[in-house]
Amino acid sequence: MLKSIMKITINKVLNLNINYKKLILLLWAFFVSPVAMPEKADRNKPIEIESDMMTVDDNRSISIYTGDVILTQGTMVIKADKLTVREDKQGFQHSTSVGSPTTFKQKRDGVNSYIEGKASRIEYDGHMDKVHLYDKASVKRGDDTVFGDYIIYDANAEIAQAMSGKTQGSTGENSKKTRTRAIISPNKGN
Repeated sequence: MLKSIMKITINKVLNLNINYKKLILLLWAFFVSPVAMPEKADRNKPIEIESDMMTVDDNRSISIYTGDVILTQGTMVIKADKLTVREDKQGFQHSTSVGSPTTFKQKRDGVNSYIEGKASRIEYDGHMDKVHLYDKASVKRGDDTVFGDYIIYDANAEIAQAMSGKTQGSTGENSKKTRTRAIISPNKGN
């Protein structure tokens, strides 16, 4: 059954005729459902990175790839303008990809569909097993999509959050607050 309670911050969902409890249940299923998990076999596959330029600094345990970067590991594909990968002292991998946008795509475990995401910046924390998507972020699973200025997914705690922020005008003043948004398709079985 349910292993944990999912905490979701949603300011308002536009023009959806869905009650609040159903929306929370659908978003919980979107982010936490076991069938939404990435392909488990990908972790054991080699990582291949293509780019126009690569810089490796063994003393600092950091690698920087720039120019049309494509990282592939099994079914996972990350595309970016720049990808920085570092290894911490415990041996965990951390990465930051930036682009206009940077994207990821990975096959879901046990089903023939993909999880896809895009943002201006995507950070992965291998130690905490968290993915952070910043600025014009979206995550799509099947026909359902969540949008926000910042989306975080914590695989260990099974918590997903989509948050909105304020935009700045040309003179630097805070202007209209952006909003999170979810598009949830009807269940095809009904």
